[in-house]
Amino acid sequence: MLIYRFLTGEDDAAFCHRVTKALSEGWELYGPPTYAYDGHNKKMKAGQAVTRVAKDQPYDPDKKLVDF
Repeated sequence: MLIYRFLTGEDDAAFCHRVTKALSEGWELYGPPTYAYDGHNKKMKAGQAVTRVAKDQPYDPDKKLVDF
């Protein structure tokens, strides 16, 4: 089963660390990052899709994706 997550946050070092942590846990980048300006907070927001294969596990909507 292919698992999909979309990580989002302020475009800062903490966001980069979240993506790096996901990569170190076996997640792979899925497409390019996205950026949008949050006019209310006057900050850039970033997003990055990641995927991972979870072998021999059925889909369970009640399970957190990071637990697969």
